[in-house]
Amino acid sequence: MRRFFAMAVSVLAALWVVSAPVAAFETKASAAYVLDQTSGTVLLSKDPDKPIPPASMSKLMTLYVAFEAIQDGRLSLNERLPVSQHAMNYGGSTMFLDTTDNVRVEDLLRGIIVLSGNDACAVIAEALSPDGTEAGFARYMTQRAQQMGMTNSTFMNSNGWPQAGHRMSVRDLTLLANRIITDFPNFYPLFKEREFEFDGRAPSNTRNRNPLLGMGIGADGLKTGHTEEAGYGLVGSAKQGDRRIIFAITGLSTARARAAESRGIINWAFRQFAQRQVAAAGQQIARADVWMGAQPDVGLVPTEDVSALLPVLAGDTIEGEVIYRSPISAPVREGDTLAELVLKPEELDEIRVPLVADRSVARGGFMSRIGTVATLLLDRLNKGPEGAL
Repeated sequence: MRRFFAMAVSVLAALWVVSAPVAAFETKASAAYVLDQTSGTVLLSKDPDKPIPPASMSKLMTLYVAFEAIQDGRLSLNERLPVSQHAMNYGGSTMFLDTTDNVRVEDLLRGIIVLSGNDACAVIAEALSPDGTEAGFARYMTQRAQQMGMTNSTFMNSNGWPQAGHRMSVRDLTLLANRIITDFPNFYPLFKEREFEFDGRAPSNTRNRNPLLGMGIGADGLKTGHTEEAGYGLVGSAKQGDRRIIFAITGLSTARARAAESRGIINWAFRQFAQRQVAAAGQQIARADVWMGAQPDVGLVPTEDVSALLPVLAGDTIEGEVIYRSPISAPVREGDTLAELVLKPEELDEIRVPLVADRSVARGGFMSRIGTVATLLLDRLNKGPEGAL
């Protein structure tokens, strides 16, 4: 009979357990999502999948599509794009473009990132749209977002201008930010630029609205957003040492509250959690019985060092279990994946690590197999009827 069972990891000198509850961040945002990018650990999740109006934070999707087009040669940084009447007509935050302009793509990108230009987004959108319209580009953005796993994102325009049905979730915004940072490291430094003057046209709109960039806390992106319906939001990222966090918040009542909330999240994420080694590559975590083998059991080890992001108030051990199908049948080859180590930090996502055989176990000879069967039969007889298969 094949069965699953779990072994509790009770004594491992290199493992930690959370002996005190995680100090949860009590966010004032209506929705929030905080990801430790380095470990992939979700630190905070509040209404993560609720589709909400993302305001200018949705410009990140326009930028992602533009970066893709530059990367594959459909667009170049020095190419000049015309400005349509539709793009010029946008209000709100703009570059003050008009229909006489032909603007370099690089200037448009900076105009979107630093100045949050609604008109700049529309120019990019019409250049890359399958049908030459912003609406066609929005449909393309939606399809591309679905391909990337952003299942709660629907775009109606390129810039987040209030429009029915234009929605993203904070999880999607965080995923998108992560993809920008990971997929386009050559473009990501643009997000920490604090000022951009375009042709001297808008002296009142030259500074990046991201309040975190000047705080000295490692923040280097990405985008603010605000409309009356959405409130104040921010997609942010910061790096301190070897760790990077990415987050999205929305629904704050003022710009000052947005700045304070964002700074608080960054400080909490870096100060309340630390990356720790849990086990070393090749360290024996457990042993598994081997059926009909030349040896009765085999060691289970990770192939790489195992680390986990844990609260700083952690103790000396971590709760976990080793899961495998028992018994494991001989022969076993060294390096065969036989089990999974499941670590369970309190209030955080489980961490799953494959475990492999630390050595080969050949199939036992005739006498060995007879001894195994005899031992099993005696064990069942001792257990009585309830131990029978």
